[in-house]
Amino acid sequence: MDLRQLTYFIEVAKYKSFTKASQTLHLSQPTISKMVKGLEDELGIELFDRSARQIELTDTGEIVYEKGKVILESLNKLSTDLYDLTNLNKGKIHIGIPPVIGFLFFPRIIKFFNDMYPNINIRMSEFGANRVEEEVKDGLLDLGVVVLPVDQEEFEIVPFVCEDMMLFVHSSHPFSEKKQVEMKDLKKESFILFREDFALHDRIIQECVMAGFQPNIAYESSQWDFISGMIAENLGVSIFPHSISKKIEHIGIKAIPIVNPSVPWRLGIILKKGRYVSHATREFIKNITQFQKH
Repeated sequence: MDLRQLTYFIEVAKYKSFTKASQTLHLSQPTISKMVKGLEDELGIELFDRSARQIELTDTGEIVYEKGKVILESLNKLSTDLYDLTNLNKGKIHIGIPPVIGFLFFPRIIKFFNDMYPNINIRMSEFGANRVEEEVKDGLLDLGVVVLPVDQEEFEIVPFVCEDMMLFVHSSHPFSEKKQVEMKDLKKESFILFREDFALHDRIIQECVMAGFQPNIAYESSQWDFISGMIAENLGVSIFPHSISKKIEHIGIKAIPIVNPSVPWRLGIILKKGRYVSHATREFIKNITQFQKH
């Protein structure tokens, strides 16, 4: 069995699409199809049911997929171990991070780390926190930065940031003159939220429900700057971490503390329990915690 065959097969199985796999692998679709067919011929089985519009794994394909992932993860571990022998002169770290968290903290963190370890490659993938959790759990990311809490049975957790959330409104909004607001005061407001795959989406709805109302969601987006632009046009209100108030450039937006109770925003670095953690990853986490103290 050729490792390339197995790698290509797993990518196709992951996306259930030869086209998407070819885009991810930067190879032509015929090349991937040929390699997968070669694997099927070698094993003497059909790995995919190609009769439907979207391909599906056969029963035997499911087994090869699950076992194949274990094989590739073992090979990746071997590769990482060998990198570690060079005492951080080489290495790679794949990080999953929600856009807001990335924007607020990570440009300076990565610069801080790269200055010390210029030969360690950092790859960042921006997802909502819910997807970051899933990809860390599946072993696709070395670490993730997410909104806490998360399942402590599933993840190793390193606390990262703790601050309060604030209400963001247009400067003409009646609340803009208040020194503070309570969640129950927002019952009649139109909310602009992150999409459902972002942890803040569910968190804000939960806080509203606990305050006695179901929020009226006017718009949803995956980009905080788009949401802030909508607020600047007086199309609704939103709730962001306090750190965002330092970044907002729109003069027409006011940030107001939320009280009774306050709404904490706690972040943590998560790693899959039981998974090997490279020296590069450990050093990166160490530098994050040191960086936050400066």
